[in-house]
Amino acid sequence: MNWKLNPYAVAGLSILVAPIFAQAKIYVSSEQAQQILFSNKVLSKSPIIITDDLQEKMQAASSIRHPFQGDRIWRSSDGGWFVIDEVVGKHEMITYAVALNTKGSVLGIEVLEYVESYGYEVAEAQWRKQFVGKTINDPIKLNQDIQNIGGATLSCKHLTDGVKRITVLYDLTLKNMPVKSQ
Repeated sequence: MNWKLNPYAVAGLSILVAPIFAQAKIYVSSEQAQQILFSNKVLSKSPIIITDDLQEKMQAASSIRHPFQGDRIWRSSDGGWFVIDEVVGKHEMITYAVALNTKGSVLGIEVLEYVESYGYEVAEAQWRKQFVGKTINDPIKLNQDIQNIGGATLSCKHLTDGVKRITVLYDLTLKNMPVKSQ
């Protein structure tokens, strides 16, 4: 019997034995991010319903197609907001949190989970601090008021667009929500 090597079998076998380089890196948990961004403040879960109209307005302002989930929103005891969102890096999702004060100004952002094998520099404090103080009135645009990181352009762009999306969410919905008595 004469055996011939099937190129498809070789390709399939090489995929099975090749090491997997992209592994999820969890930087902080949701609870840790809450403590970092709202230290010693009580947060209560405040989910909202995201209507198609709101989703479209948020997409138009930020160019993010991945739908926003309204079940990961918390309100601080002083009226600020803590929002967890996801955007696509290059191929994989980046999970991040944004803290807003009562006026909708960004208090800070934290990267919770980053899966890509490169571009992870977006989790560094030096890059993230550019967002502090930004509001709906700021462009929040890469290479305009947010600096890019070489080798992480898509992650930078999508996270920047994500923060813009959260400021739009605040402006259209969150700022009008009454404070619940505790």
